[in-house]
Amino acid sequence: MKTILTAAFAAALLSVGTLAIANDTVVLANKKGDVTFNHKKHSESFVCSTCHGEGEPAKLDLNMKTAHALCKTCHQEKNGPTACNDCHHK
Repeated sequence: MKTILTAAFAAALLSVGTLAIANDTVVLANKKGDVTFNHKKHSESFVCSTCHGEGEPAKLDLNMKTAHALCKTCHQEKNGPTACNDCHHK
């Protein structure tokens, strides 16, 4: 019985860890191909209002042209991916 409870507890912890990792991933749909990025990593470099606007963070407050300029400029400055297919995946 103790083994079953231990296994169930371990499985629950792994599930929560997987959800936390999944929640850090953001996918932006785009006709040139979806852009997937790690939200946690990017939020460590920017204040929320950079992408979400003022007030409580919610949906992105950027149009795709503005987002593209922001992302690509930063990627160029920090030697991140800059080619179209580096970020856009169909």
